[in-house]
Amino acid sequence: MDFNLPNVSPLVTYGLAGLVVAIVVRSKLMQKSPLDALPTAGADGFFGLLSGSLNFMTNASGIIREGCKQHKGKPFKVAMLFRWMVIVSGQKLTDEVRKAPDDELSFSEATNDAIKTEYTLGHEIHNNPYHIPVIRSQLTRNLAVLFPEIRDEIVTTFEETLNLKGNEWSAVPAADAVMQVICRASNRIFVGLPLCRDPDWKALNIQFAKDVIVGSIVLKLFPRFMSPFVLKYMTGIPSINKFAMKRLQVIIEERQRYLDEYGTEWADKPNDMLSWLMDEAVGEERSVRNLTQRILMVNFGSIHSSSNTFTQALFNLAANPQYVQPLREEVEAIVEKEGWSKDAIAKMRKVDSFLKETLRFGGLGCLGVGRKALKDVTLSDGTVIPKGTIVAIALHATHRNEAVYTNADVFEPFRFADLREEEGEGVKYQMVSTSLEYLPFGHGIHACPGRFFAANELKAMLAHVIMVYDVKFERDSPKPPILEFASTFSVDTKVKVMFRRRQD
Repeated sequence: MDFNLPNVSPLVTYGLAGLVVAIVVRSKLMQKSPLDALPTAGADGFFGLLSGSLNFMTNASGIIREGCKQHKGKPFKVAMLFRWMVIVSGQKLTDEVRKAPDDELSFSEATNDAIKTEYTLGHEIHNNPYHIPVIRSQLTRNLAVLFPEIRDEIVTTFEETLNLKGNEWSAVPAADAVMQVICRASNRIFVGLPLCRDPDWKALNIQFAKDVIVGSIVLKLFPRFMSPFVLKYMTGIPSINKFAMKRLQVIIEERQRYLDEYGTEWADKPNDMLSWLMDEAVGEERSVRNLTQRILMVNFGSIHSSSNTFTQALFNLAANPQYVQPLREEVEAIVEKEGWSKDAIAKMRKVDSFLKETLRFGGLGCLGVGRKALKDVTLSDGTVIPKGTIVAIALHATHRNEAVYTNADVFEPFRFADLREEEGEGVKYQMVSTSLEYLPFGHGIHACPGRFFAANELKAMLAHVIMVYDVKFERDSPKPPILEFASTFSVDTKVKVMFRRRQD
């Protein structure tokens, strides 16, 4: 599908970005930072910000883990592009940062800083996140009712995407296949049939998830006043917004007529995210443009994170065939007794643990619980976080800390299932449970509101793969490493996984 992406010469883009980078770095090097007194990990000295930024791009997790070991729980700083970031670890400071009021340490402003929300996703989404309570309430509350639809889309999409012939092995680009399933299964709940299966709708949402990440990186290379220009001429986001509006306009306008005539309830009203958003939208938020942006945003949150997580889980499954049988025995026993349902999925402790351990061992990045200081903030240990500074938690270093997890650098897929058995704990070690030691979904009031939907979807996918397919890497290849860029983790999209229909 052609989204008419802007045709800008890479030389022009890189030339402009290079000029801006040179100007900004020169000005930063000449400034005395109020964070100079804070210890540094990765680089220091006059050129520390510049050289440290380059090191951080390729070895962020190593720098942060070394910083945590060297400074033993005390805050330290690392060099980001154009600025220093403060890193904290340990239960006390982690809890202090996550509990800080939003007018002191802001979650939304840190997110805006990371992915340029006001431009990549839209000013309305940044300034009026009314979708969050909708996700937290309506989406979570409807998971049991909507589970048959989620499972139907998972089964159908795997069959169509893998397109297996007979009992032969077939090599499939794993990341792309997973993204197809996540996109369709999620949109079955976001916009329903038949749109969730529309090839153009699927393509534009997958492309949007990629463009938000790339667009945010490009936007960071330029001063804020240039952002509208950069967004329009150097990213594909505006084009995708237009295509999405064309796809949704007729649906939104038809539903709006029913809302105006009958209120929030009418016969055969679709039970999906679009309907829930329209029920809550007021004023300009009812427009086709704003509702489209809201749907694109929830797709971005779902597709980007869930696809990365499940692809990592698929790699772990292919690399560890010894765990397939105990997983199958659990799924078979529960499904035989209860069928396929949300309640059945909730009882699959090994499946839950496999995914939870995947996030602990790898996950989406080495930092979490990011906040931006809106004023000078002094932590309990005396550390001053100057206004405008980003502070983050050493997530990956916490997850790989031997004082927190036994054999922390070893992938133990049933780690959390065993802990639930040992301690008789039904909730604490579930995939969706957050704590000061387990932070893939954040923690506290800003914990990911969609984690219950994501976990339900991912567990249903893993249970289905285990029951229906055999998987392995080609020619006994080793598990591919997680790719790192700055603080983010991702999978190699070129890696293939072999699938065949289950033989035993």
